[in-house]
Amino acid sequence: MARTREFDTEAAVSRAMELFWTRGYEATSVRDLTGHLGIGQGSLYAAFGDKDGLYRAALEHYRTTLAAAALRSLDGGANARSAIRAMLVERVRIAVEHDGQGCLLVNSVCERLPGDPATRRTVRDVQDASQRALADVLRVAAGRGEISATRDPQTVAAFLVTFLNGLLVSSKITPDVRALEPLVEVALAALD
Repeated sequence: MARTREFDTEAAVSRAMELFWTRGYEATSVRDLTGHLGIGQGSLYAAFGDKDGLYRAALEHYRTTLAAAALRSLDGGANARSAIRAMLVERVRIAVEHDGQGCLLVNSVCERLPGDPATRRTVRDVQDASQRALADVLRVAAGRGEISATRDPQTVAAFLVTFLNGLLVSSKITPDVRALEPLVEVALAALD
């Protein structure tokens, strides 16, 4: 008779996400995961297949929680420049927490690519969604005269996502929001 799962898989994925975010994929062993999650190795394998399956679930959890929250923040009703500034600064604030743990998705790209196509797909999906959301905000803002209408919104959105990725890598080197926030102002000049 099969045993029922005796742990909350959603909570386990969230806790695994934290561990992968802090330590990275390679430096996190199955033993680290089972100890951190308080589950047995058999339970981990039964629920997620293997370490890689749990990692995929952790990346997906990050995408649907923190990355999705960043996109929702763009719909806050503020003008485009203020909304984009707030989103960028908040992403940096999160990245510098815990002595510069960075962004889980950017960290995963730096650690796992080019050899991990599944990670590439996950991160590309998040970037594509971010670019679409930013481009939509920029189109509306240009139509209202809040920002310049001379630049292609899709190109500016791609620039902002690329800038943010670089900023998130820099946050690991310089985990100081006050040092990085002025760079956001420079990036926002692309809206002029």
